[in-house]
Amino acid sequence: MTAALKRCVWLLAALTAAAAPAFNFTQVAIDNGEALARLNAEAVRAAKELAGRGGPNSTCTPDQLRVRREWRTLPAEERKAYIAAVQCLQSSPSLIDPSTAPAAKSLFDDFVIVHLNQTGIIHNTANFLLSCGTCVLPYWEWGLDVADPAASPVFDGSATSMGGNGAFFPHEGLRIPQAYANATLRLEPGSGGGCVGSGPFANMTVHVGEKLLWNYGSPTAGATERPLDDHPRCLKRDLNGHVARRYTSFRNTTSLILENEGIEMFQAVMQGDDRYVAGELGVHGGGHYTIAGNPGSDPYISPGEPVFYLHHAQVDRVYWIWQMLDFANRRVSRPDMLPAAAVLPVTYADRLEKDVFGTLTLQNNPPSRNGTLDDVVDISPLGDPIQLKELLSTVGGSPLCYVYE
Repeated sequence: MTAALKRCVWLLAALTAAAAPAFNFTQVAIDNGEALARLNAEAVRAAKELAGRGGPNSTCTPDQLRVRREWRTLPAEERKAYIAAVQCLQSSPSLIDPSTAPAAKSLFDDFVIVHLNQTGIIHNTANFLLSCGTCVLPYWEWGLDVADPAASPVFDGSATSMGGNGAFFPHEGLRIPQAYANATLRLEPGSGGGCVGSGPFANMTVHVGEKLLWNYGSPTAGATERPLDDHPRCLKRDLNGHVARRYTSFRNTTSLILENEGIEMFQAVMQGDDRYVAGELGVHGGGHYTIAGNPGSDPYISPGEPVFYLHHAQVDRVYWIWQMLDFANRRVSRPDMLPAAAVLPVTYADRLEKDVFGTLTLQNNPPSRNGTLDDVVDISPLGDPIQLKELLSTVGGSPLCYVYE
């Protein structure tokens, strides 16, 4: 069999894979997380099947798969190893020229600055532990902690946590304006707001300045004139169970996966994009504002919050489950997959790009061309540029080969 024929056979197998399995969950199973666990198990099965089927020159096989696990399921030694890896980044020298970014005091700060510089054009995170260990990135299952985030093993302030809540002071909730919906999202106040005083990151110093930090009780935001200058301050958190219960429950996550067939609406609902859904944060924004604080509430510099990476691993997990439930078909944005109520300032003439939806600017402001699979994700100096199409399957190999359990 020729190489070309082998590739055709492989592609045919991939494209004729079984459609998404039908699920019939009770509301109780959805609300207690049982349904999401079953969806995750089905995604693992599908991912291993894809890895086993392989493709031309595949570098990801079932025996090579790494497993990302939820924080509280890790042994204490593994949690401590992960914490040590983050602290290693915080004590490792920056790769950025200090004359251009005085705030870059460490390799950890470099990730914040890369995100700050690219927030308006892309949201991607890299495997940030390669320089300080071989840990597999864990994730934070939001739904387990909606009753009381401060009691979570992620935030309980113990030696195996990611640090505790911020010191409490009375304050109003955040007021987040949504320009397209012409509305303001009103959040209840959190349970902290001040400096983190317990756990491994109690003495952490944040260096990159605020770019868009919402003020309490007002739909306005604070910002430093030069965020890349050094602005040393403590890590603040404002853990918020109200936000968690409203936006990141098991029901929120499971409904997101089950009720959105196309990538466009899945992405919009996950992000709380007010061009499509008004008055929502989505599970993505909900996770950020469950943590809140400074820099956690600032969408430009939120990677300066150590839990950012566990949160975004969960975002990745939710997308991965959704994708793996119907891998052959959930890679095209089609207008017929949109609900009738969706009224968008856009057209669909050139929107049938597989795997990816959207333009190159945040909410297409200013207007820009549609993104493509050939676009390059550039996180220099932290890693080599890579095309987006190389990052769309966790079992695609080189560089990705992992599943979630």
